[in-house]
Order: sequence, then structure tokens, then C-alpha cells
Amino acid sequence: MPTEPETGYDPELGRKFVFVTGGVMSGLGKGITAASTGRLLSNAGFDVTAVKIDPYLNVDAGTMNPYQHGEVYVLKDGGEVDLDLGNYERFLGTDMTFDHNVTTGKTYKHVIEKERAGDYLGNTVQIIPHITDDIKRRIREAAEGTDVCLVEVGGTVGDIEGMPYLEALRQFAHEEAEGDVLFTHVTLVPYSKNGEQKTKPTQHSVKELRSIGLQPDILVGRCEDRLDPETKEKIALFCDVPTDAVFSNPDVEDIYHVPLMVEEEGLDEYVMERLNIADEALPKAERDSRWRELVTRERTGEIQVALVGKYALEDAYMSIHEALKHAGIEKQVDVDVLWVDADEMRDHHTERLREADAVVVPGGFGSRGAEGKIEAIRYARENDVPFLGLCLGFQMAVVEYARNVLGLDGAHSAEIDEETPYPVIDLLPEQYDLEDLGGTMRLGAHTTDLVEGTLAHRVYDADSCTERHRHRYEVNPEYIDDLEAGALTFSGRAGNRMEIVELDDHPYFLGTQFHPEFRSRPDRASPPFVGLVDAVLDRVADEREVEA
Repeated sequence: MPTEPETGYDPELGRKFVFVTGGVMSGLGKGITAASTGRLLSNAGFDVTAVKIDPYLNVDAGTMNPYQHGEVYVLKDGGEVDLDLGNYERFLGTDMTFDHNVTTGKTYKHVIEKERAGDYLGNTVQIIPHITDDIKRRIREAAEGTDVCLVEVGGTVGDIEGMPYLEALRQFAHEEAEGDVLFTHVTLVPYSKNGEQKTKPTQHSVKELRSIGLQPDILVGRCEDRLDPETKEKIALFCDVPTDAVFSNPDVEDIYHVPLMVEEEGLDEYVMERLNIADEALPKAERDSRWRELVTRERTGEIQVALVGKYALEDAYMSIHEALKHAGIEKQVDVDVLWVDADEMRDHHTERLREADAVVVPGGFGSRGAEGKIEAIRYARENDVPFLGLCLGFQMAVVEYARNVLGLDGAHSAEIDEETPYPVIDLLPEQYDLEDLGGTMRLGAHTTDLVEGTLAHRVYDADSCTERHRHRYEVNPEYIDDLEAGALTFSGRAGNRMEIVELDDHPYFLGTQFHPEFRSRPDRASPPFVGLVDAVLDRVADEREVEA
């Protein structure tokens, strides 16, 4: 098919596509199902990428409350996206770009801007073909140069905001040869009170999908346990798919075990057969087995890390949880995260700090919880507890030191207290004239030079590091000399910007203006997190020696 002259859509980009939709309810884990399938295809030698479709009207996730969608994940090019993109990066071991996230806001904004510029030559601009072609264009351009592209459609089939995307996928399948596109539908298979696995929600979900012209090729049932053979047969009968196209995806203790479960079910092999690429796959004996070796690695102990934040929702700090898990995998220990509410710390959460072997203060915005975070940092500093501060945690470490070591009473960040007499953290110079909030922070990957002989240099074992950023404020240059007059050192710098802070007289006290958690992978744990776990293990070993 030729390129559409009106919309610029090229239907020939891309090779093989797997579209993943969800039914019954949101939050079923269709993203993890897709990422796990992608991991296995990658193990088999294929170049795999992923696209996440988010039907909300936001252009990106940057201005969204973490309570609604979890953390805002930052990509190397500065894209602020849904946390599912983080899962794809961790499972596939590849770096995504903002082009791998399609939102309604982004799509409509582009089409409307083209209409205002007169690019549609006076034609009536409509959902079909203009919006649907733009959706298809984005998917194909993200897939270009890869073997298989996984496309996850956010939300649930039947949601009104998702209808243009499902129509675009229907058109997409019409343009492709049979065997180049697969539709995978993930649904909930609940238990009745008498312990029977119920298929009716799946039947209704597939009925909804079929009513808009999409027939699923694969059905994945999310359930507490594996689907019974009778359940699979019933789903196959009423949803018009072969029985061997119905797969279980039961609950597991660790999401990194889902690829192992998917492999046991044979979903990856079925996908390769249906896409006609099974003959191109590596022989099973030659496939990459590092994932299985990593996630099943024996743990020899357990440590507890206090996470001091203000969002009592694990998804709000997902990448930090995962980075701690990765460090634990590397050091062969389980890392148990203790939630510490920064708002309530002064009342009763201080006790949780005493239970912990280390303290992590994450990023964030606004004044809520700031004083609790500062108290937690002071506790870690004064009691030689291994500490890692990230973004706002880095800034609050500077504030705590200015207040309690330098004696600058009332020192603070200008973001939190505009009237502070000592604004040791101030607005980035380039931020003063900005009016829009969305997409205007210092974002994405930037390189930091590391000072030789420092903790940061030892942790990274390099002269520089490249990590992802998301901030508007930074250390005020006017206070750097005073801050560095004692034990505090800025051991990482990007030009005149302070990127890493550490204390010379502390076993492990490290703060980073960047977010190292966003580049952490199961097979490539983030150095600051590995350093934190190492410091805890060294401390435990020293305590045992003293006791002996």
C-alpha cells in the first residue's frame, strides 16, 4: 500500500506486531504479560521493542499525581511516561524513547497543530482517518528496524477513550498479511465462593472486543492459580479460539518469575508459531538463560531498608523498589523495604528507622513531608546508618547539613520556602521565564563527572556516569564553598551543577540529583544501590565481629 498523501502514514514500516488488550478490569498485569513474552522472544534471538498506548488526554505523564498512575518514569530522551515503560526497559533490557509512548493528548495535539498549519489542504479533519492514521504511524515508526513490536493498549476494552485506538488496531490488522499481527487479550478469571473458576467475565470481555471488529488470537487468564483444563476448554469454546491458545498467568511472588511461568505455559512458542518466526528462533539449548539464572539465584540473607516518602503507594516508588531488588540479586540478599511516612515520622514512624539497616529518601515535589525527610536524613547522618538520597532526597540532605552542621537556621529549598533566609537549593536559571509546567524540567540523560578518590568514584568505578534527571531546582552556587568547608563534598558535577553529595566521615552517605533507579536492570544493578547494600552488609559483618 502506498503512503497516504494526506496524513503521511506509511503502512509498510515494521515487521511483526503483537497487540495486547485488557478486559474486565484495569491493573490485571497485561503489561507484565507483554513484557514477559517479549523477554522470552528476546532470549530466542529476536530484536524486540514495545509501545505503550495511554488513552488519557495528557500529552505525557509528567503532571500526573502518583496516586493515580504510580511513578512518573523518565526515559533517556527526557520523555515522562507511564511506569509500564519502566517494566519494558527492565524486562527487555533496552532503552525506550518518548516515541514508544502514545497518548491521546500527544496524538490530538499533533493532528490539531497540522490542521492549524493548513497541512490537510482544507479537508474535514476527523477521527478516521486522521487520528487513526496518526496512531498507526506512531506504532510503525517505533517498530521500525525491529523483529517484533509489542503494543499494549492501556485501560480496559469498552472504555470510551480507548475506542479510537481499537479502531486503529482493526485497520492495522486489515493492512497486514495474516501471520504478521497477533491479538492477545488478558482477562480476569475469578473464583466463586465455592472455589470454581468463573469464565463469564472473560466471555463478556471478548464479546465487547468482537463487537468492534477484533477477534483475539490468544487469551491469557489472570487468576490466583493456573487455569484448570476444563476452564481453558470452556473459554476456548465460548470465545472461539483453540484450546491451546488459552494460557494461564497465575499470581507469583515476584514479577520477575512471570517469564518463567509464561515459558512453562508455552505462550512464547505459540506466539512464534503464529507469527511464522519459529524457524528463525535460536535452538532452545542456545537461548539466553541469564534471566532465569538471575531471578532464581539463591539468597543468603535479608536486609531492611527504610523508604521515607509521602505517597503510601508502592507504585509511586516502583523503580526504587526494583533497583533495591536488583542490588539484592547482585549481592544475593533479599531486600525488605520498610515504608516510613514522612508526614507521620515525628509521631510514630521514627521507630521504623531504628528497625532499618539503611535509609533511602526518594524524589518528590512540594512541601508535604519535607521536614520528616530532613529528620530521617539527620538520623542517618548522626547514627552512621547507610543513606541514599535521590533528587529531592539529595536536596534535603544539603538542607539538613546546612541547618544542623553549618548552623544556618531556617535554611531550605526555595521551592518549599520562598522566604528562607538561606536558599541553599534554588531554581535552575533557565526555569525563571517558563510558564508551562509540562515537559519543562531538566529532563533525561546527562553526564556527571566524578571526582577521583571519592565514594562516588569508587561506587561507579569510572570517571563519569550518565544518569536520568527530573528537576527544576539545584544547589545554590553561592553556598557551595561554605557547604564544602567541612566533611561534605560534592563529588559529582556537571559543569557548575552539583550532581552528587557525600560525607567524608560517614560509612555510606550519598545523595544524587539524578535518578539512578531509572537505569537499573536485573542484570545491571544501579551502582549507588549496590553500594548501599554493600555498606549494609559491611556494617552487619563488623557488628558480628564485635559481638564475637
